[in-house]
Amino acid sequence: MTYCIGIKIDEGLVFCSDSRTNAGADRVSTYSKLHRFSIPGDRQLIMLTAGNLATSQAIIARVERDLKEDAENNILKAGYVSDVADYIGELGVQEVKRYSEGGPIAGFDAQVTFIIGGQIKGQSPELYMVYPEGNHITVSDQYPFLQIGETKYGKPILDRIIRPETTHETAMRCALVSMDSTMRSNATVGPPIELLYYAADSLQAPALYAKLEEIDPYLVELRQAWDENIRQAFDDLPSLSSVFAREKTPPRRKKKS
Repeated sequence: MTYCIGIKIDEGLVFCSDSRTNAGADRVSTYSKLHRFSIPGDRQLIMLTAGNLATSQAIIARVERDLKEDAENNILKAGYVSDVADYIGELGVQEVKRYSEGGPIAGFDAQVTFIIGGQIKGQSPELYMVYPEGNHITVSDQYPFLQIGETKYGKPILDRIIRPETTHETAMRCALVSMDSTMRSNATVGPPIELLYYAADSLQAPALYAKLEEIDPYLVELRQAWDENIRQAFDDLPSLSSVFAREKTPPRRKKKS
């Protein structure tokens, strides 16, 4: 399992991903799930992957091969990020089909999901989630973020904090808290954590990028501060005494006639 987040704010785009691909009793494997493709001054594209590692590696290899061979359809010829999402969706369907033609194998799932974001010259920054079926969705103003992989543990903090006007600093910290909450509840999600911020309309390399190990001083400080503050916030919640003061005795059940 994995966990990846893409956030679209007025200032640009924020991406965060874990790197764990396997977590067993005697083996932990890691592999970067964040991929970048760019032409400075023309386009900046970022891709996050979740799902079958072999399929995602095959798709990335296809993307790179199409670029090398200057194929008729490749990510550097697309006019919109949505076109890139369509292209990646088609590659995903083709790769999954290769492993499914002989019929499904018990316990084997070749599907993969993507978050694709970035900006192409002349267009605004865009962010999409591409499903295994090849279709895709984008963000809304109410919820300007997308998640793939193990999404449930880290969603509440994103729901409460992320808005289009959120600053990139706040969005990046929120993404890390979301990631840390997921790692605490699911051992299949783990470091190194990759964090990236692309500034809107820059069309240059990411403005900020960091790769954090589990013992990174900042990640440790963030985790401790979040734990302490959430406990304090819980202690500061209104007391239940006012609720129970309304009814000192439980209501009597009416006798059946």
